[in-house]
This record gives sequence, C-alpha cells and structure tokens, in this order.
Amino acid sequence: MEDVKPSSYCTVLDGRSQSKYLCYTHRRNALFYICLTDAADVWSTEYTEDTLKEFRQKFALKSTEDYILKLRSACVTGDVSVVVHDTRAELQVSSGSTDLSVSLSRLQGPQATEELKELLFRMADSLTQLDSKEFEPRQQQNCGPSVTVKRRAPGASLINPGTKKKMQATGVAFDEADDD
Repeated sequence: MEDVKPSSYCTVLDGRSQSKYLCYTHRRNALFYICLTDAADVWSTEYTEDTLKEFRQKFALKSTEDYILKLRSACVTGDVSVVVHDTRAELQVSSGSTDLSVSLSRLQGPQATEELKELLFRMADSLTQLDSKEFEPRQQQNCGPSVTVKRRAPGASLINPGTKKKMQATGVAFDEADDD
C-alpha cells in the first residue's frame, strides 16, 4: 500500500450556511478515509486500495499524496467547498480544469463519537510530534542570561585568573656534600 502521511487537516466552508468544517484524511486497517466534521457530526468515506486506484485514475491523480496536496492547496486558496445534507455531505475541490467531488456519509451515534475521539487524539499526537521536532526546551523566563563557566587551569589564580598563583616557598634544600 502506498505510503501516505498519517493524517492531513484543513478547514472548509459551507457556501450556503457559511459554517466551518474540519476536513481530514487518515489511514486505518489498510483503508484510506476522507472525513468531515463540525465537532458535533461526522461524515466519512473510505477507500480500499482498489477503489482508491479507481478514484486516482478517474481524476488523473498520480498518487494519494497528490490528492491530499490538491485538497490542502484548494483549502488555502478557497477552492474547496462543502454542501451538507441530512445524511450525506458533498466535498467539492475545484483545481484548474478538473473538479474533484467526494460524497461522504453521515456516521451515526457511537460510531461518530468514536471517530471524533480518535481525531482528537491523532491531532494531539501530531502536535506533540511537531513540538518535539521543532522546539528546543525553553529556559526559565526569570533567569538571567546563562554564563558558561570555564574550568580553572591547575595553578591559575582564583582571584586574578590571568596569572599563575604563586607557590608557597618550601625552603632551601642544602646538599650535604663533602666540603673536602
């Protein structure tokens, strides 16, 4: 199966009601999902590898990643819209000469709740991974600038670091040689 990022997220606007929706993709159990939610209801469609291949051929897409990139860029430029009905939603992606249309079915009760729960934790996991990749641990705000402490060389003066400390006199050693 083709390697695709675990999840992709973008916001979509319903042209009629001006309501915002979260459109996201993910893989689970060898299936590729395209989903839509307003945080209360969830609409979803799933693709097996075969149906995904048909979808890519129908819309002349090179890969699933290509579709995700088209969806993301369409979200940024405002070329994606959704029309929500009672039991289904139509996701329309306009990109150049082709219009990609995906029909999503509304999930019921516990299935929708489980999907929202999984979405929440996937998003939290992706934020955690992003934080660990891009941000270094922060220093405490109240501390002054950190100063690196240089190690003192043996024999260096503690008070005046540029000079060697004077060694204490040990006395004079006389040779007890014969004076003959």
